[in-house]
Amino acid sequence: MNAPTAAPTPPEFETLRIDLEGTIGRLTLSRPEKLNPLSSTALFELAEAAQWIDRHTDTRIVVVSGEGRAFSAGADLSTFAGPADPRWTLRDAADLGRRMADAIEGIDAITIASIRGWCVGGGLVLAAACDLRVAADDARFSIPEVDLGIPLAWGGIPRLVREIGPARTKDLVMTCRPFDAAEAAAAGFLTRVVAPDDLDAEVDALAASLAAKAPYTLWATKRHVDAVTSAMVGLDRSWGDADALAHAFHDDDCVEARNAYLAARRGG
Repeated sequence: MNAPTAAPTPPEFETLRIDLEGTIGRLTLSRPEKLNPLSSTALFELAEAAQWIDRHTDTRIVVVSGEGRAFSAGADLSTFAGPADPRWTLRDAADLGRRMADAIEGIDAITIASIRGWCVGGGLVLAAACDLRVAADDARFSIPEVDLGIPLAWGGIPRLVREIGPARTKDLVMTCRPFDAAEAAAAGFLTRVVAPDDLDAEVDALAASLAAKAPYTLWATKRHVDAVTSAMVGLDRSWGDADALAHAFHDDDCVEARNAYLAARRGG
């Protein structure tokens, strides 16, 4: 009899961690003191983590969550000063979010976003890239990009159109208004809404239930649905999102809007 194969040791990351429990993996954003912002480093690490899980594990289910009291506060606003990491040009940095979302969506395992607290902007795109989304009933959502003087990028528009339709996408993206879990569920974005104290148990039970099913049938269902919706919304066109972001960083009206938004946030 062959000895059981030891579980692989996940790589260490600066902004997140990977935990493996049998056929269930957990990908957790781990900067709770900042509400798990999506810096360039976080986006790069999310893509790397997704690809590592696919290459090195037999994981069937991946739970994506944020440590602490928020799923993610969205794009790290400090990145508006320009990419601090010499690994990336401005356009490369602007494209990291699309690469992240594509990597999460491309995981062979079934992905479940476990959402508590705030899920903002790019954090909402991360959740939209997951197959299923379960939220606490006091979770809050916001897409403030237009108020920040930038378009919603990272493949966010086609993913939202896919999940909630074109009219609701225009409403939520253009108005930037916050919305709650009840509205997100009614729009079709959330698959389940539960009491905050029940969120972890509900997600764990869902993950265990799915992990017990034949993996091929789950994979085939996921890929079939993805193939149908890809033909409907055209995610392949999102490669140009980085150019729209790079342009918005320097457009005078966009810069004025962004400065006004940030000043209001600072109370100045």
